[in-house]
Amino acid sequence: MFVIKIGGSILFDKENQIKQQLVSNYAKTIRNIFSVSKKKCAIVVGGGKIARKYITATRALGASEAYNDIMGIEAAKLNARLLIAALGDIAYPDPPRNFQEFQALFNKTYKIIVCGGFQPGQSTNAVAACIAEVTKAEKMLNLTDVDGVYTKDPDKDPNAKLLKELHINDLVELIAKQTTKAGQYPLFDYTAVQFIRRSKIALQFINGTNPDNLSKAISGKQIGTLITH
Repeated sequence: MFVIKIGGSILFDKENQIKQQLVSNYAKTIRNIFSVSKKKCAIVVGGGKIARKYITATRALGASEAYNDIMGIEAAKLNARLLIAALGDIAYPDPPRNFQEFQALFNKTYKIIVCGGFQPGQSTNAVAACIAEVTKAEKMLNLTDVDGVYTKDPDKDPNAKLLKELHINDLVELIAKQTTKAGQYPLFDYTAVQFIRRSKIALQFINGTNPDNLSKAISGKQIGTLITH
């Protein structure tokens, strides 16, 4: 069992247009991986740029952060449906609305379950980590728009170094320095990392702009950043 978290940001280009070819390539890669391994898989897709676009608007219009979270959840579900469409008959046709619905589906189907968000105050990273915990997943793979975890923000500091391995306690320390609000979880978030730490879930951050990286990570190759316990 693997849990794959796909950052919504990698699905859109700089003009906020959907990268249809990338979505198609991911579907082919996932289909190939799991037709060979025969292992179950759950995928969680983030809201990305489209979520932030709506959240920026609703926040400016005076909406509460909880309402803004709901906007992000709905955007993530739309992104999940993109991947469901590309996966075709190997995917369950609808993203579950909450964790209880996911559990019921997981217990009765071998199809790939693709999720968006579940509830306000919970990022899609936390959704993925919670799913990894309850399904006792072998590994959670977090696909982002960077190569892994860096010593500093690589977008702000050109001297930031990629870390091949990072202990879970050091990841917690990094995350504790972050500030978060609806639609903004710069690396990971505190709720998600608590699931990872308490159940000693294998977690790997990899660059998701190339679907081949997913195949490499699942096959056990050193790529990105591996979180150790």
